Amino acid sequence: MSSYRSLTRTPEFTPLFLGTAAQTAAQTLGGLALGTLVYRATGSPLLSAVSMFGPSLAQVLGATFLLSGADRLPPRTALTAVALAFAAGTALQALPGLPTGAVFAAVLLLGLVAALGGGVRWGLLNEILGKDGYLPGRSLFNMMSGLLQITGYATGGALLTALSPRTCLLVAAALYLTAALTLRLGLAPRPPRTAGRPSPSATWRTNALLWSSRPRRLTYLGLWVPNGLVVGCESLYVPYAPGAAGLLFACGALGMFAGDVTVGRLLPASVRRRMATPLLILLAAPFLLFCTRPPLPVAAVCVALASTGFGASLIQQERLMALTPDELAGHALGLHSAGMLTLQGVGATLAGALAQLVPPAWAMTMTAAASLAVTGALATAARRSPPAAVPAPAAR
Repeated sequence: MSSYRSLTRTPEFTPLFLGTAAQTAAQTLGGLALGTLVYRATGSPLLSAVSMFGPSLAQVLGATFLLSGADRLPPRTALTAVALAFAAGTALQALPGLPTGAVFAAVLLLGLVAALGGGVRWGLLNEILGKDGYLPGRSLFNMMSGLLQITGYATGGALLTALSPRTCLLVAAALYLTAALTLRLGLAPRPPRTAGRPSPSATWRTNALLWSSRPRRLTYLGLWVPNGLVVGCESLYVPYAPGAAGLLFACGALGMFAGDVTVGRLLPASVRRRMATPLLILLAAPFLLFCTRPPLPVAAVCVALASTGFGASLIQQERLMALTPDELAGHALGLHSAGMLTLQGVGATLAGALAQLVPPAWAMTMTAAASLAVTGALATAARRSPPAAVPAPAAR
């Protein structure tokens, strides 16, 4: 396995890493600002949750119509265009007097763009590092994301006490512009990984091919559903603790960082392969305590402990890459990313809808229980599956 230091010496890794870091910081600050803005305007936990995680929900459309571009577009051009689109959309959301409907229309459009961006980014990472280097590379990206979320949510919470949510959205738009510049100047021009024009029909054919394998189906479902339901719990931090949501998000990011370090660098391969299900159980179990309304310090510890379970996704992505032909790596990883973020949007919507009927603490507990039930069902199905076949090359 490659060391983290050797990754930084790999050509093009550093600009891709820095550009993604700027986008992550922008997403963290912009999401918290938009969720706060919508909650102040509407008082609705559902609308606040959807505003923060709505781009994730919209990714299902991008995965349906646009994802063939992940392997059929030049990576540098595509990533730069995605960052510029997010800069424009975030600046639009900051306009004073913008109707709530227009805000959510922008959220939908950004979700469509994000689905393509995830496939291009992770396909390029796999191309730069190869399959052997993908897990430590993705682990380093996840650690960066966790650290930026820790500082971003803490900084965002402080900024929101001193500045308006709209001003914070403009800061996020500037970060997206920085990301676009970094990617454009730092990445080398590369040809597409697969010949052909992006189209909805090409997207559907490749999605069907990837979904045709039972081991891949179970891997995708394990990446998407338990994770998405737990993000539904996270989407209720603002109504659960309006004055301390930034703290809870930061503790979650700290736990995610610890999980990525453990899985990416500390666990031997023989142990790592068996840890996906235990980590998914850990991901949801601490949220069962929230129905008791624990004190804020206890809630923060529960959030940090649960979030270490997000490390399961690294193990599952490693398995997905072992089951996927090289020429479909970008599409396969884009489908993972889009599906995961879509289910996170679904989880946020379901949890927000529950919080309209019951207290947010109870909605969090119920959503976590559903995540545990899905994890158990998928583990049972995996034990009954035949051994995975070696992936065949894709038809062009």
